[in-house]
Amino acid sequence: MKVIDKIKRAEQEGRSFWSFEYFPPKTPQGVQNLYDRMERMQRYGPEFVDVTWGAGGTSADLTTEIVATAQSVYGLETMMHLTCTNMPVQQIDDALEAAKKCGCQNILALRGDPPKGQANWESCESGFEHAVDLVRYIRQKYGDYFCIAVAGHPEGHIDNPDKEDDLLRLKEKVDAGADLVVTQLFFDIEAFITFYHKARAIGIECPILPGVFPIQNYSGLKRVIAFNDNFVPQKIWDELESIKEDDTAVKEYGINLTVDFIKRFRQEGINGFHLYTFNLERSSRLVLERLELVAPIENIKPLPWSPSLNNKRAKENVRPIFWKNRTKSYIQRTETWDEFPNGRWGDSRSPAFGELDGWGINLRYPVEQCIKMWGTPKSADDIASTFARYCKGEIAGIPWSSQQLDAETEIIRQRLSAINLLGYLTINSQPAVNGVKSSHSVYGWGPKNGYVYQKAYLEFFVSPDKLSELIAKIDKDPQVTYYAVNKQGDLRTNTQNDEPNAVTWGVFPGKEIIQPTIVEAIAFMAWKDEAFELWSRWARIYERESESAELILDVTNNYYLINIVHNDFQDENGIWRLFDLEIDGEISRKLLQSNVAR
Repeated sequence: MKVIDKIKRAEQEGRSFWSFEYFPPKTPQGVQNLYDRMERMQRYGPEFVDVTWGAGGTSADLTTEIVATAQSVYGLETMMHLTCTNMPVQQIDDALEAAKKCGCQNILALRGDPPKGQANWESCESGFEHAVDLVRYIRQKYGDYFCIAVAGHPEGHIDNPDKEDDLLRLKEKVDAGADLVVTQLFFDIEAFITFYHKARAIGIECPILPGVFPIQNYSGLKRVIAFNDNFVPQKIWDELESIKEDDTAVKEYGINLTVDFIKRFRQEGINGFHLYTFNLERSSRLVLERLELVAPIENIKPLPWSPSLNNKRAKENVRPIFWKNRTKSYIQRTETWDEFPNGRWGDSRSPAFGELDGWGINLRYPVEQCIKMWGTPKSADDIASTFARYCKGEIAGIPWSSQQLDAETEIIRQRLSAINLLGYLTINSQPAVNGVKSSHSVYGWGPKNGYVYQKAYLEFFVSPDKLSELIAKIDKDPQVTYYAVNKQGDLRTNTQNDEPNAVTWGVFPGKEIIQPTIVEAIAFMAWKDEAFELWSRWARIYERESESAELILDVTNNYYLINIVHNDFQDENGIWRLFDLEIDGEISRKLLQSNVAR
């Protein structure tokens, strides 16, 4: 969707709106951490995010990858920066086609900064000299497909000492086809207000989003203002003087200053603003919280998961549970599925169904960090302890899940820890929910005034002996269905057909029942290859002949992956009764041993 359309809708509804800016990190680990942060910050309800572009396309591949991932994996409406610096027309065309391919319809057209080591800006051969030329080119070649944003300079462009002329250059960009203006960051609120009213006076009628940056620390402020020679009023310097050595106090000051700026924008009738996050999260979150700005839950969570904004996945409104903990892997693994017919989550007839890719079976962390978190296990109890520690929040992740447990899992966290210590190595779970309001802060999703439901499910690895014992218990409970498979593909199940089993659904006014999350055999079998391969990847962080590697490979080759669904969603304890007999007798001892071992 075009950002300008989202902004117009927000203006019509008379509500505040905001956006976040990110830049491509320099390391692979930094990129993965940015994805984690973007996923969390998606919950803060930005209308869009934008991703910067290195001079001469130095970060072009990474910028387009981040844009594509934000659109497809995290459901974030994304705006891609595009500069003229060292960019021949062919390279610009390649960038625009890459944006279009991943469903991004928003471009921030910039002249750009001089390349590193070059004092003055110069156009390249077969390139553009000014941002207005880039705007005209995009409009000429792509018509109305892209929403085009341009930069505004409240203090005047660093290369143009004439502020009045700089405003005319801005109007020229708008007249050439720009839909909105995003300003460079500033710390002089009066300079921005003056700029804003002058822009309106000369006929710039499109939205103007002020760019604000919560000060993080004193030295960082000096570095930031050096980029564009920003003016900082003496009042700010004076207020910072007594706290400049206290980073915590400076950060708090920066948050409050940004809050004051945004309140002033509102007084001027400006409802939207653009937060320069510098890839940081906390300050942005606190700014929004202190302004009591909370996006409607149906905007943030129209489904239990973030819908992909890639055009190819536009009809995807149902997913199997196996997307949950490895979202990026799921999206990429299924990117080439041919279609999404009849509202189903995927077409198992596609020759690309279940295809694995390189990313999907990599560990999230560097080897040193993996060993620090998971240690060097010598027994099955050591592995179980690692899984239990993850459930308790004591380590950041496991190979199957690179993020902390969702908030909805809080009510079952202790039980998850308990059954892991008993040898049921959980990698995915969901509690039962019996008709909570769709506006619920933890379980809610979808339109207003609806109700949402969940069946409890667990997915875990288990030894063959424990599997046999567990199936004997399952056979006594007609409400439980399961699929179990080992690495070799030997499938065991008690389901009588291949129909999907809906485990999440919602009932909303004026709509059919929506069932966006399901379990089914085809998806389970497609996922199992990746699930077992992650054990092998874990084993590879150790020497091949080591006790830890041998232990993990033994698990890989002999354990089963099992998915259990308790179909009575009104019975919140039903699924746990399968384990209670063991828990009652053993859990205290296991927990004590686990604590002593640490």
